[in-house]
Amino acid sequence: MNEALLLAADLRESARRLIATGRLRAECDPEEYRTVVKDHQALVEFFRTELNWTLEVHEVAGLIRLHKRRSDVPADRGPLLSRERRPLASATVMILVCLACEQLWRRPRMSLRELLQAIAQVCAAEAAEGRLPRFPVVASQEVSKKEAREHRQSLADALKLLVAEGTVTVDADLDRALADDDGDLVVTASRDRLAAKFSSLSPTLLELNDLPPEQHAAALSAESLMDHTLEEADTPPTLEQRRLKVIRRLVDDPATDPLDDDTDTTTYLHTLTGRERALNVTAALGLATTVRRDWWQTTDPTGQASGIDFPNGRRMERQAALALLATLPDRDDPTAALTLTEVTDLFTRVRDNQPRWAASYDRLPALARAAAAELVSVGLLTPDPEIPDQWQPTPGVHLWRVRVHQSLPAAIQPDTSPAPATSPRFEQQVLGEPAAETGRAPADRQGDQG
Repeated sequence: MNEALLLAADLRESARRLIATGRLRAECDPEEYRTVVKDHQALVEFFRTELNWTLEVHEVAGLIRLHKRRSDVPADRGPLLSRERRPLASATVMILVCLACEQLWRRPRMSLRELLQAIAQVCAAEAAEGRLPRFPVVASQEVSKKEAREHRQSLADALKLLVAEGTVTVDADLDRALADDDGDLVVTASRDRLAAKFSSLSPTLLELNDLPPEQHAAALSAESLMDHTLEEADTPPTLEQRRLKVIRRLVDDPATDPLDDDTDTTTYLHTLTGRERALNVTAALGLATTVRRDWWQTTDPTGQASGIDFPNGRRMERQAALALLATLPDRDDPTAALTLTEVTDLFTRVRDNQPRWAASYDRLPALARAAAAELVSVGLLTPDPEIPDQWQPTPGVHLWRVRVHQSLPAAIQPDTSPAPATSPRFEQQVLGEPAAETGRAPADRQGDQG
């Protein structure tokens, strides 16, 4: 471990929280906020040199903001909505977040009705040219009550995201105010926190309208306008760009494939310098790293550096995901594609042994899709873009060991009352500990621990 990179224990805790949330607020995280304000230079320098991320301390706004800019943005992650079955916020909600911020920047205190009217007017002016979606919020001959209600609910979701991050406050319940035609409330914004939301160059200066959508993320993560205008699309990345890309993934994602570099040169994590520097960065943040030649698994024992808590849950979907994970390394061909039929057959066999298991699921294919989605979220499966309901296992499945704990039989229950039929309980081995592989020496199967 490079001692020069090592952060103090309290700063490591704050750094992991910043990686997960991107911000520390004085009113919600008072102790961590004071710690970073007191000694923020070390943290600013660490993020700048190792990840090229900008850490800003806004004492007037009571906010510490980490701007994470990645050219390979995770497509399956983003702001979450608790009311949705698929909780990722839609494009409409994200557009409304931007429009609400624009209006609140001009008038930091507005009633909900005024905000609805202002956003509807902006959308009406731009919808004819296709720049913004239509946003009617009042039922009319051309707009049904259902459509108007859905638009008002989308604005409620957008404001909830802004409230959750501490940018705005409301003085009443959003859902109730928008459900009632006569309901209203006051939305108050912090202009200092609105100003801290900007983390990239202006989309207007970058001329995003002239670029294809697949190049937008790279343009928004450019260091300067000069870099953006001079860089060609087919220019191979520099060594520094490759380093930043892979270490950002190690810190920000649950799993990393070291072989996904498209360049003809040696993969960065396969070089001695790259391997050592990556392990130093993760260790400096207090993260645990398990290394295979074909896979890197980075985890946080404290659970602060990520919003992912699989498999530390007792929901049936996660129990099913663990049951599936237990079988993936033992398949005849662990690298073969996994089909919905294969997962459903597995759960059918489990239910044959335990009839009460997953009783809430009448249709096992639905449970199979939910279990696969849990494994996709932690990088253990990747969905096939060409074939629906088919997934490709990643080498990360070999880093897990799952144990099944059966309940006591009825004959040896301590009481004399009839024992109800119970289900197996799937539990995981500590995340990041390699699974046992027969016929190999312990040193061969353990890999390197960061």
